[in-house]
Amino acid sequence: QVQLVESGGGLVQAGGSLTLSCAASERTFTTYTMGWFRQAPGKDREFVASISGSDRSRTYADGVKGRFTISRDNVKNTVSLQMNSLKPEDTALYSCARWSPTANKYDYWGQGTQVTVSS
Repeated sequence: QVQLVESGGGLVQAGGSLTLSCAASERTFTTYTMGWFRQAPGKDREFVASISGSDRSRTYADGVKGRFTISRDNVKNTVSLQMNSLKPEDTALYSCARWSPTANKYDYWGQGTQVTVSS
């Protein structure tokens, strides 16, 4: 069973920064694409960013390009999301997830960490 545990959320003023971290329990972590998602109250969950396991190619949602940076440490089995220039609309529960190429979907999810940006 793969476990994903997020940390690093909190309350920050608009314009501030936070770094989220996701720790994976699986030793084969390095082979998987990992993603960050967020869900605000009353809204659907939305994609934020992803990073591949091999070439570390990155994909970002349009609303976070230039402000957020996803990275990974394949020795520590962690994936991070550096968030700068935060806006109140970034307030959400942020979760990391593992992409399964065989299932063709994100198959394991963490519980999430809350990010609140005050105006």
